[in-house]
Amino acid sequence: MTRGGTRELGLMAGAPPIPAERLVTLDNWQDPPFNRWGFQHIRDLIPTARIHRGEGPAWALPRAERDLGAVRLPFDSRTVDLETFLTETYTDGFLVLHGGRVITERYLNGMAPDTTHLLMSVSKSLTSAVCGVLVDGGLLAPPDLVTDHLPELAGTSWDGCTVRHLLDMRAGTRFNEDYDDLEADVRVYEQIYQWRPRTHAELPADITAYYPTLANKGPHGGPFDYRSILSDLLAWVMERAAGARLPDLMSEHLWRPMGAEFDAEVTVDAHGNAMADGGVCTTLRDLARFGELLANDGRRGSSEVIPAAWLRDTLTPDADSVEAYRATEAEPRGLGSYYRNQFWVLDPAAPIYRGSGINGQTVFVHGPAQVVITKLSTWPVAWEDGIAARTLQAMLALAEEIGG
Repeated sequence: MTRGGTRELGLMAGAPPIPAERLVTLDNWQDPPFNRWGFQHIRDLIPTARIHRGEGPAWALPRAERDLGAVRLPFDSRTVDLETFLTETYTDGFLVLHGGRVITERYLNGMAPDTTHLLMSVSKSLTSAVCGVLVDGGLLAPPDLVTDHLPELAGTSWDGCTVRHLLDMRAGTRFNEDYDDLEADVRVYEQIYQWRPRTHAELPADITAYYPTLANKGPHGGPFDYRSILSDLLAWVMERAAGARLPDLMSEHLWRPMGAEFDAEVTVDAHGNAMADGGVCTTLRDLARFGELLANDGRRGSSEVIPAAWLRDTLTPDADSVEAYRATEAEPRGLGSYYRNQFWVLDPAAPIYRGSGINGQTVFVHGPAQVVITKLSTWPVAWEDGIAARTLQAMLALAEEIGG
């Protein structure tokens, strides 16, 4: 767009120095309107480690594009067209696969096919997939004690905690995940991960030194209680079990065999420890490829990338998993019937399940419809139940419309 013969400048555009009203910094990149630029330029703000795609050809996504302009989607108390849905849910990228074929692919707000976008907690589901590979290879097992792999945590609050407790968010760890409170644990530990300027001088130098400082509010194995720090500790267990850093494990066991089109990346702390719970950045198409793996029982063609046994385990809750999910003190976010292996499961029999992240990140698998939906967004808030409910309502309806 031009005005008076010059291009209108957006955030972080033009020659430096950037005026304050367009400058994206560690102080503001998670807040609107700055998050629209920040989520697509993480490496310009925070140190990252590369998740290499390898040298092989990308997994081809055949196209069978459909005009979805006439589709009406339920959206709270009204119905809307697809364009309105994308706009009102702050969408940056939207891709739908049906039977492995791309039927629509949309980019908004400056995003392009080669743009990596922050996944927030969809990162947890990618971490889970790699964990499944390590479990299948015998390097660790869900009943293992955390201290079996990390003996330096013996004598801390992690005594008695198992890998299963971490996978299903059932450790007894005290950790406040209120994103609206800048003094909550989830916001304070972002300072260790270099997501925010340091204002707490007493914080440890890296995340591995932070885990021993945490206390418990209850026994391990109790009710479901969503805390991102558990996914980060899970990643450290995985790294110790496999003898490699998480970015390298993701490359070797997921990104390369999946046939990713582009390198991904993950944010790291000052000592190079990856933020497994929310720091992965990928392109829209590569997230769709991950979703298609989930829809195909972990397979890319004849090759098993994610062990089918791991996905079956995800879709087979323990006898008390649903009860533990319903017994949580905080109302579950309407994302599923239970939580297992870092996924939200809506219907294990169908199956219908998803990975979900704050500010509107989604990889959604609808088995009966043979539909995978990937959506990258920049909500103006970390989490809002109304936006979440309307998004899920519309995606379910869209999948059923396409697969019907």
